[in-house]
Amino acid sequence: MHPYKRSVRVSDLIREEVADIIMYKIKHKNIGFVTVTGAKVSPDLRNATIFLSVLKDDEKEKTVRKLNESKSFIKGELGRRLKMKYIPKIIFKIDEAVEYGRKIDTLLDTMDTERSPVDDDENLF
Repeated sequence: MHPYKRSVRVSDLIREEVADIIMYKIKHKNIGFVTVTGAKVSPDLRNATIFLSVLKDDEKEKTVRKLNESKSFIKGELGRRLKMKYIPKIIFKIDEAVEYGRKIDTLLDTMDTERSPVDDDENLF
């Protein structure tokens, strides 16, 4: 018995394969620097949401649009690579967790710079 659900195992596999397909098979000029951060597959394995992180903020929407336009090609490539009865329908979305993490980092950095050196000395004793 596997320690976790089949949908989780399939999610990991799809994330790796989609990242490889985007890196080596898709040749759109409008796609920015993309990182596949995760995949979530429904329990019935019929739908998959692929989460992306795009380096430049101004390229995000264009990249997601182009990848959603290419999803039939990506699904076909997955069909050739995976030994599954049914290949899930794919939807690409921007990973909001990465943006949230960046926001927290900037808030922590501003808190650190606003702190005076006198405050640091008081906390030592």
